[in-house]
Order: sequence, then structure tokens, then C-alpha cells
Amino acid sequence: MKRYPIIALSLVLVINLVLPACNSNASKEINPRITIWRKDKIPYGAYYAFEQLPHLFPGAEIVIDKESPGNKNFFQRKDNQLVHKLAAHSGRTAHFFLTPRMLPSSSEFRALLDFVYEGNQVFISSFSIGREILDSLKLTTHYSYGFENDADSLRISIANPENRVEESYSYPGLYYNSYFSSMDSGFTTVLGWNHKNKPNFIKIGYDNGGAIYLHLAPLAFSNFFLLHKENSRYYDCALSNLPKGIELVVWQEYFRTHANGDDSGGSSSLSRAFSWIMKQPALSWAVWLLLLLFLLIYLFESKRRQKLIPVKKPLSNASLDFVKTIGRLYFQRKDNKNLVNKMTAHFLDHVRNHYNLSTSRTDEEFQKRLAYKTGIDYSVINNIVYQAQFLADQPEVTDSELMQFNHQLQNFYKQV
Repeated sequence: MKRYPIIALSLVLVINLVLPACNSNASKEINPRITIWRKDKIPYGAYYAFEQLPHLFPGAEIVIDKESPGNKNFFQRKDNQLVHKLAAHSGRTAHFFLTPRMLPSSSEFRALLDFVYEGNQVFISSFSIGREILDSLKLTTHYSYGFENDADSLRISIANPENRVEESYSYPGLYYNSYFSSMDSGFTTVLGWNHKNKPNFIKIGYDNGGAIYLHLAPLAFSNFFLLHKENSRYYDCALSNLPKGIELVVWQEYFRTHANGDDSGGSSSLSRAFSWIMKQPALSWAVWLLLLLFLLIYLFESKRRQKLIPVKKPLSNASLDFVKTIGRLYFQRKDNKNLVNKMTAHFLDHVRNHYNLSTSRTDEEFQKRLAYKTGIDYSVINNIVYQAQFLADQPEVTDSELMQFNHQLQNFYKQV
């Protein structure tokens, strides 16, 4: 009886591992990466949505802006031409945000409101919208982050702007089932719903003609959704809610890489990251503790580290220096005869101490015994003894004779 759970578990593993592998060739898997970026032609990219803008806004100029909407200073922006275009088309401009997260800073959100107050349109489609936007517009949302991949997994509907008839669309792809859970119905218009009839697309209009459009199903603007059956009509209906006469469409990409806003107004990404870290209580404590740890290590290591030991020069060989000095003295005085006598005496002393030979007589017998003990050829020993006796009998010794005798002695010392 105890084997049954093990057998059942094995069957479950076989079903979940083997069967999917067998069916892998039956249906081709799509790229699940979600970018909703204008350059991506993958299923969840937004290449089709961007390319259709000229058809939806004929005669309007399409520009791409990668800078913060809060940076409107002419001298700070890299794209100064856009500043002139925004001023020239004030009240007839549409700002389009298609991004996974729309989390502007306070200054950026105020800049967006200024655009709207000038009569412009702001269209935001995002999975997540910043709390400051929601609070200012008196909205609350319910976010769903679950994925499904069943047939018709994303089912949404939209009101046709021409006749206000509700039209439904679906596709067999991923979805986020997010919606607005509460709103101020006095100035908010619902334009679209999810499959549970919850609003996921709204418009907040102002008396000057400006409006903010908030859309919580950005996958409905993906390549996969829009190219499935007749779903491109959903995109047409969504953007057809914008008023006619739009002369400039600004496709905003700033929040793709600045998900948490930028209160610094154009500072470096490193300073923005550090600013965000310091705003998080747990991370800020970790940073301060790390700095304190480095300080303690520096204080202790600076006291414990031993001072450098000065390098002392090795003692010089005084005896060798003395010999060199005496040799230079004799050489400078040209007392070669005396120097030859001392060199001969040193040679004989070396023979007595190292080979225990008597040097009272340097005859042929002495030379043979020295050659035997040193292993040096007899002729070499004979030349040294002969040269020593010859120079000792000379009244004066020339430099060449002295050098020749010194050379013979040095060769003898090297061979023993």
C-alpha cells in the first residue's frame, strides 16, 4: 500500500515532463518577452502601433521624445527643436505614453498637467500608474499580475467613438486583468472595459479642451493583439477618442528607462539611482551601516599597521677595500718591485696554509708536489716560480711585467 503514493507521483512527473516534450513540435512557442517598444517586432512589442500613427493622425508630425516631460528648459534639453514645436502647436498636441510603468515624479506630473491645461492631450497606457497621478485624479485601481495563455485569454471591449456602441475584442495571449475600482464620475468618462465589465480605459477632460486618457491594458496595443483577426480596429477606436485637428504627436519613451521618475530635473542616472536607494528605509540603513563599517575598518587598520622598516645597507668588506687601497697606493707610487715581493709572499703564504707545503725552498721538488696537490699542470707552477724569482732579481719591474705576473697568479687562484 505504501508504494501507491510513489507510483502516483511518478505518473504525474511523466505526464508533466514527457507529454509537453512530445507536443513541443505540434505548436510553435512565441516569444513571451513583453517590451511594448516601438522598435520590437516580437509578439509583445509595439512596432505595429507606432507605425500606424501616421494613418490615424494624417497630416500630423510624429516625433519621439526620450527626455523628462518636466524638463522644458530650452538650455537643458538635448532636443531644443521639440521645445519650439510644442510652443508652435500648443493646444493641438498629443503626448502618447506606452510603457510598462508610468511612475512620474512630482515635477514631471505637474508638467503633464501643464500640458493638459494648455489644451493638449495626454494618452497613458501602462500596467502600473503612479500613486500621485491616481490620487490627484481621485482614482483607485485594482492590479492583476497573473498571466494566462488560454484561448481568448484577453477579452476587452471599447465604446465606438462614432456611435457609442460597445465592441468586444480578444486574442489567445497574455493579459493583465487590471481595472479602475473607483473614480469620480462627475468628470470621468469610461471608454473601455475588461471581460468582467470593469472599466480599464477612462478619459478625464477639462474645460479648455485638454484631456488625460488612462488605459490599463497596454497588451491591447501589442503586435500580437492588433494583428489577430480584426483587432486593429480596437486601436483605431481607442485613439479616435482624441479630438480632430491634432498637429503634433509626441511618442514619449522617457519612462521606459526612468520608471521611478526624476526629481532632479535631468541629473545623471547614478545620482537618480542613489536618490532612490536613500528613499527606501531598508536600503538607506544598509548604506549607512556599510559606511560605518568602512570607517571602523579604516580607524583600526590605520593604528595597527606597522611603520615601514628602513632598509639598511649591508656592511662593506673592509678587508677587501683595504687591499684595494694599498694596491692603488703602490701602483700610483710606481713601486712595482715592492708590490711584486708582496704578491710573491702572499702566494707562498697561500701555499703553506692550504697545501701544507714548506716554501723555504722553491726547487723542482716543491713545484712537482704543488702541481700534484693542486691538480694544475707543472708548467704553470714552474712559470709562476720562475717569474717570481726573475722579478725578485731585477732592480726595477716594469708595468707590463707586473701585469703579466698578476695575470699568472690570478689564473692559479681561479683553478684551485
